[in-house]
Amino acid sequence: MEGHSPIYRRVAGIDVHRMLHVVTVLIERPDGSIEKLSREFGGFKRDCRTLAAWLSEMQVALVFMVSTGIYWKSVYAHLERAHIAAWVVNAHFIKHVPGRKTDMADSEWLAVLARFGLVRGSFIPPQDLRELRLVSRYRRKLSAMLASETNRLHKILDDAGIKLGAVVSDVNGVSARAMVKGLIEGQPESVLLAHARGALKHKTEELAASLQGDLSARWVFRRNVTGDSGRT
Repeated sequence: MEGHSPIYRRVAGIDVHRMLHVVTVLIERPDGSIEKLSREFGGFKRDCRTLAAWLSEMQVALVFMVSTGIYWKSVYAHLERAHIAAWVVNAHFIKHVPGRKTDMADSEWLAVLARFGLVRGSFIPPQDLRELRLVSRYRRKLSAMLASETNRLHKILDDAGIKLGAVVSDVNGVSARAMVKGLIEGQPESVLLAHARGALKHKTEELAASLQGDLSARWVFRRNVTGDSGRT
């Protein structure tokens, strides 16, 4: 690129896809000439290992790839294990860099940008932090799912005229779960009240009132929870 001095002499650009990775390596020779090498690799683990080994053999100093979905993660992990510096760049920044030739492949353009250091890489945390982030995100997702199901249970109970959630502190508590199970199984009121534990034993009257409902209300509750009408 005219007007710019190269920062890296051996660079690579990877056009990442799900099952195809196109790699272009640019090597600046002592006489100033540029050697271009291009290869294609599959998306399997063995292919990523071969890709990393080839770049190590080429003594590549820096690799550029675009953060395309999640497909870059496997390639990045293999390059990281091979101790090859890799930058994951935002596609938005790539589009706003002028000077690309119309017949230039994506991987070659990434290699050119890497050679001159024209685009900054995104922050990629170390492997242990990436794994911790996955666990924490999954935990947050499970917590949201649990809260959603709890709200759904409250709604179904109220729709059926059963006000159990207004009496117990936690509808997912041991006593409440046993009562909900008993409602599904069609247990009589005396058996339902026997499920009360701890402080709930002193709220027998309130519990009895909250569990009361006509047969149609219980049928609605049983149908919404299990999909079974409960009628014979």
